[in-house]
Amino acid sequence: MAGTLPVQISFTLPDGWQAAPPDEVGAPGVAFVALHLASIDQGFTANITIAGRMRNDAATMREIADESVRRLREAGPVQVVKKEEIGTPDIPGLTDAPGVIQNLRFRTTLRGEPLELCQSQVYLGLEDVNSPSKRAVVELVLTATEDQLPDLVDDFKAFLRTVRPPGGEAAG
Repeated sequence: MAGTLPVQISFTLPDGWQAAPPDEVGAPGVAFVALHLASIDQGFTANITIAGRMRNDAATMREIADESVRRLREAGPVQVVKKEEIGTPDIPGLTDAPGVIQNLRFRTTLRGEPLELCQSQVYLGLEDVNSPSKRAVVELVLTATEDQLPDLVDDFKAFLRTVRPPGGEAAG
């Protein structure tokens, strides 16, 4: 079943990306999926997903990103290629909301065949102004094969620059 976001956000998809129902494309639990149909490689369609949940714990954004790595490791080896706090030269505008970006490589199977995938994950923490102990964590993820990634990483950066939290300026 498709998930919902704990906060409203707005965004614009770059040209060539098409929204798809999460349940129909095998992405239960996420609130939004966009596919890049022109980039199919080894039977895999590159995608952007958006998910989120409320958190009322003291976990840092780095720790929340680590949770994703642990979940992926349950299925097999995961290599963390890069991890950094948001506000890098690549995505300077994301400093409005605390966050982390991490790039991963991992192996999975597609139709019974092994497949190596890359993910660029961005985690944004948006505090509840009425209750600072509560915060929404929004996860924005690009998943692609190694061959697809060079052609699509700039699209993902462009997408991130359009993400807007509730009543806010662009997050990136």
